[in-house]
Amino acid sequence: MLEALTGTGLAASAGLNAYIPLLTMALLARFTELVNLPSGWNWLSNGWTIAILAVLLAVEVVADKVPVVDHVNDVVQTVVRPTAGGLAFGAGSGSETVTVSDPGQFFGSHQWVPIAIGVIIALGVHGVKAAARPVINAGTAGFGAPVASTAEDATSVFVSLAAILLPVLVLVFLLGVPFLVMWVVRRRRRRRQQRRAARLGQTETMVDQY
Repeated sequence: MLEALTGTGLAASAGLNAYIPLLTMALLARFTELVNLPSGWNWLSNGWTIAILAVLLAVEVVADKVPVVDHVNDVVQTVVRPTAGGLAFGAGSGSETVTVSDPGQFFGSHQWVPIAIGVIIALGVHGVKAAARPVINAGTAGFGAPVASTAEDATSVFVSLAAILLPVLVLVFLLGVPFLVMWVVRRRRRRRQQRRAARLGQTETMVDQY
């Protein structure tokens, strides 16, 4: 199950930031002995790949911290993050890390399965993130965007490292996701109720004036 937890953690991390888990694996594979990528994923640790991921990460970090721009970025990332999640899951679940001694055994010869699972996991986390950001922006007049984005980036880094070094910690993150979903749903319902109340108040005011 360690292979599955490693892949799950990396895919979930990609749902928050598409490039952090890929860049984390690439750097660890290139400069340390903590990760040995399978032969089919060696391109990830190539110098040019690392440079491109670093540039894309810099753009993502800036764009995600600006109100309104962060929403546009989330729309664009609806395709990018699940794709990155599929790549991260595929590479992570098949790589040799300090806690994985028999890579690939969990999925056997079905090479498409881990990529598909990674896409689904990353898409789910991305969906929660994209739904939560408008709620945070509305509740803080946009000032919460950089704080929330920084917290998401830090979480992505933590989950990526945990998935590689200590996959069991990924369970902690996964257990927290349902609570975040409940919080987002409740806040969105509250916003709708406030909007309805405001509309009713305006209607009653107009009637009184006539």
